[in-house]
Amino acid sequence: MIPVRGVDGQKVAVLGLGRSGLAAAIALQAGGAEVLCWDDDLRAREAVAVEGFDCTDLRREGAFEGVDALIVSPGIAHLYPAPHAVVKAALRAGVVVDNDIGLFFRSFATPEWDNFEVMPKVVAVTGSNGKSTTAALLHHVLEAAGKSVQLAGNIGRGVLDIEPAIEGEVVVLELSSYQTELARSLTPDVAVFTNLSPDHLDRHGGLGGYFAAKRRLFAEGGPDRAIIGVDEDEGAFLAGQMSEGPGDDRVMRVSVERKLVGPGWQVFARKGFLSEYRKGRQAGSIDLRGIKGLPGAHNHQNACAAYGVARTLGLAPRVIEAGFQSYPGLPHRSQVVAEADGVTYVNDSKATNVEAAVKALSAFKRIRWICGGLEKEGGLDGFEGALGGVVKAYVIGREAASFAMRLGCEAEVCGEMGAAVERAMEEAEAGDTVLLAPATASFDQYDNFERRGEDFMAEVKAGLGYSLSN
Repeated sequence: MIPVRGVDGQKVAVLGLGRSGLAAAIALQAGGAEVLCWDDDLRAREAVAVEGFDCTDLRREGAFEGVDALIVSPGIAHLYPAPHAVVKAALRAGVVVDNDIGLFFRSFATPEWDNFEVMPKVVAVTGSNGKSTTAALLHHVLEAAGKSVQLAGNIGRGVLDIEPAIEGEVVVLELSSYQTELARSLTPDVAVFTNLSPDHLDRHGGLGGYFAAKRRLFAEGGPDRAIIGVDEDEGAFLAGQMSEGPGDDRVMRVSVERKLVGPGWQVFARKGFLSEYRKGRQAGSIDLRGIKGLPGAHNHQNACAAYGVARTLGLAPRVIEAGFQSYPGLPHRSQVVAEADGVTYVNDSKATNVEAAVKALSAFKRIRWICGGLEKEGGLDGFEGALGGVVKAYVIGREAASFAMRLGCEAEVCGEMGAAVERAMEEAEAGDTVLLAPATASFDQYDNFERRGEDFMAEVKAGLGYSLSN
């Protein structure tokens, strides 16, 4: 646990008592604060009572008298589409509003660091797609290289739930826009921007607000190094803002669409080959084509970003390549779950928007595509020209019929996951890939994308008649 610094004797309220909220409450208490807890959900309030915390109704009149700060969990809106009533009350009372990420960055460094010869470092990864894989891949590479490393944030443990740093340790954080938009302190040593595509637009008041939330990771504190995907206009703009000129190698540009040239520091992947150039000369290369844990161009982009961070941390290309080769992949993200009779079964339930689904589709040739669910803003725009590898789609979700009619490829309405997997398995031939890449949120049928992916895996297991762990 990371005790929060600078709160001794203060009264601090915590809104939202899930994983990050509970960890924040414990860390605040360890730092000497009087903690007031609240969640609109009775079950969450009962759960923290077991941990010894009393709940105070922050919705009541005068609840913020004498309160120094309000710590808000990521899922709670503070501005768009409308601020939560408790957040609004805190702001009107002049109370500081922050989140656990802000608390982490102001508390991570301690006086004990004065005795370290090699300072710990924090790497923070954000972006629309690929940030989980990039963070997990980097963590794996560092661990495989014998480095002390912790993984936290939007993946793994809550940021305040990790262990205090030891000398030379690296902490890798995956940060969503919900986390970066509110943190009052954002000071990573290395910041990564993978890419940008429309997502969470209602929460951020549009695409500009969404990008602004991501950009805060780079603008608030100014990282020593920035690794930035430049295949979208927003990434190219951000790299330009962070750089002092073409030769400024504090900014590393990343691409999977073109060869990058110039006197700076670039990492790009073309036709499955990763290349690193610095000061106009090639400094490293990796053949990514045979790495099972990193299929497709979207994972090659993740590999480029993780490679770039590892290089800034001093790892040699051959050491990074060895880590890539042993990377097992993340659950629900281009996860190969079975291979039988020449058919491959892939779980990419995390492809919760069109952009992510298009990238998943580009990784395979003959696809039996399971898709559908709760559509996000923008609908199915973006699939034009991306369905050439799809033999047939098997559509699930409550609005499966409407979804299927608008796909632009042969589609069968299945409704439920079991029916979709059964039909895809019946029709699949050797060389085909049965791919779950829904392009939608899961909430019409499942609690989260993980449950959706688990259901797919269970149905595949039942259809094949053996354990997927075999």
